[in-house]
Amino acid sequence: MQQGPGTTRVAVAGATGRMGRLASRIVEETDGFELVASLGSSSELDEMVGADLLVEFTLPQVSPRLVEFAVDHGIRVLVGTSGWSSERVESLRSRVDKASGGVLIVPNFSIGSVIASSISAMAARYFDSIEIVEAHHAGKIDSPSGTAVRTAELIGAARSELGPVAAPHADQRARGQQVASIPIHSLRLQGVHAKQDVLFGGTGEVLTISHETLAPTAYEAGIRIALQAARTTRGVSVGLDRLLDLRPAPVKDAGTSRPPGGETSGQAATATTP
Repeated sequence: MQQGPGTTRVAVAGATGRMGRLASRIVEETDGFELVASLGSSSELDEMVGADLLVEFTLPQVSPRLVEFAVDHGIRVLVGTSGWSSERVESLRSRVDKASGGVLIVPNFSIGSVIASSISAMAARYFDSIEIVEAHHAGKIDSPSGTAVRTAELIGAARSELGPVAAPHADQRARGQQVASIPIHSLRLQGVHAKQDVLFGGTGEVLTISHETLAPTAYEAGIRIALQAARTTRGVSVGLDRLLDLRPAPVKDAGTSRPPGGETSGQAATATTP
């Protein structure tokens, strides 16, 4: 790692966990960053003092205290811990703004997962029946996952003018936990790392948008992107999607005709000749 005057000093909380170890390795490998503190469950909070950035992979019940301490001490924060609901995020904003700080919250560092969630938000306007099934390894404590919650919130925002989804019998416990009106079903199984399916039910069809993480290496690119962004972030920002250009690439008009309004017809387009 190359160090210099612009080096960002990093403290990692949850450094002995799987994601904390991964983040620590990436920090040490990346030019412009220096690992100055590794915090575990028995560490004192003031061990992070002197760092420019806290990278936090702990537990939902621990995360807010760490983040608030860092913000109050002028340390920017990259949060990788699940459990940051929209209500918890909103309660943090005034504290961060008062301190002129910056907090970047990333529910999932997998670029593929972020793309799948964004596509799900795009599709949400065309279906009223939507549910999420997420599966993680048996050691994951919280449910539903932060990724599922984030996906449901994105879908809810995309449907803001359409209202809640159709979720019959939602009062029954087996129907899942609703987030932004969308039922989420959580599985915790041996042999699974992380998987999410978003199901859209339509008339005579079902669309499934699926993503599966097979190994922690899937998070490395996202962590590197988030590290670069977190060193200058201001205010509170949520989601790796805000750091990626997810706009579709422009499609060159090949001379095919389209129905009025530009929508597709469900049939093959008719080619036109000069």
